[in-house]
Amino acid sequence: MTELTIEINKRSSNKMKQGFPLIEQAALTKSIQNAEEGSILRVVDEFGSFIGKGYYGKQNKGVGWILTKDPSEQIDQRFFENRIQTALKSRKRLFEDSTTTAFRLFNGEGDGIGGLTVDYFDGYYVCTWYSEGIYHFRHDIYEALNRVVTFKAIYEKKRFANQGQYVEDDDFVMGERGEFPLIVKENGMNFAVYLNDGPMVGVFLDQRDVRRRIRDEYAMGKDVLNTFSYTGAFSVAAALGGAVKTTSVDLAKRSLPKTIEQFSVNEIDYEAQDMIVMDVFNYFKFAKKKGKSFDLVILDPPSFARSKKHTFSAAKDYTGLLQEAIAITEKNGVIIASTNCSTFSMEKFHTFIEEAFKKEKTKYQILEEYTLPEDFRTTKSFREGNYLKVVFIKKK
Repeated sequence: MTELTIEINKRSSNKMKQGFPLIEQAALTKSIQNAEEGSILRVVDEFGSFIGKGYYGKQNKGVGWILTKDPSEQIDQRFFENRIQTALKSRKRLFEDSTTTAFRLFNGEGDGIGGLTVDYFDGYYVCTWYSEGIYHFRHDIYEALNRVVTFKAIYEKKRFANQGQYVEDDDFVMGERGEFPLIVKENGMNFAVYLNDGPMVGVFLDQRDVRRRIRDEYAMGKDVLNTFSYTGAFSVAAALGGAVKTTSVDLAKRSLPKTIEQFSVNEIDYEAQDMIVMDVFNYFKFAKKKGKSFDLVILDPPSFARSKKHTFSAAKDYTGLLQEAIAITEKNGVIIASTNCSTFSMEKFHTFIEEAFKKEKTKYQILEEYTLPEDFRTTKSFREGNYLKVVFIKKK
């Protein structure tokens, strides 16, 4: 593959010299001509001084990632093997924890390769590719994985269609095909996952610490509402933590059988729980009309969602969502406000919380907050990579 030299403007070069790894479209002094996805990029400043070397791959607002600051380092199978080996060592504790068999082995730019994540599910690995550029290196990366880890099988998710959408495919790469659902453990809780069924497997691994906290400290004796519940993982944690009842609400029809399955693999009587297929905003109206209120309300919406009547954007609409939750939360009850939107900071998220409680003329207390768990490694120079923001709020 040809090596192209690209020049970065002054503002961006200063940022990149301090470790910012994404090669942004706006950073280029002129557009890249005739570049193929996966081309090696040699990045220089306006004076021609070397900044770093990486690859060309369109992803969101970027056109590639810096992979090394060593001009002589080759981006080849050995390079990827070294990076994966380092990542493996830093997850040693998780591999040795018999109560947790699902976690992230490799987290993109946090582990030195932007555009790639690798998740571990009890002997199976799932590689997620976020650009055709990084996918160009798949043979080297799979060979590196093959040398570094022992696996039952490797699956992949391609997320480089329009606006990062999932590319529908078989997803099996090598090894022996798994039988699904595969039951994995997380802090002793069981979750059913499917590695061959679309872009998502059935549980979001980045919320591991939050689920444990709900189970261990917040659920006992509580009436719990879990909104945007997906497969009900938070509801499972609450039920295992002694919740009197859980109510799971999600618009997707498949959320109902998936949530029943997650309760069942944990030997929880799902018939004692409420599972409602409904637009969350319509459910808030329903709950208010019926005078329903909850001791613990979990809000974990997607960054952007559209239904027939509502379009939700976390950056614009989270305050309104919180107001709806405040209205049906008991006094001294707790709201767990979560977002995976990378376009605003934790500080900004706190302003949404403050504004919502102000509008509802209600006081509150921040109990604790979480960002990504240890296996979702991030780098301080790329704040956008630490996207998760979770705040436990007591309504006073």
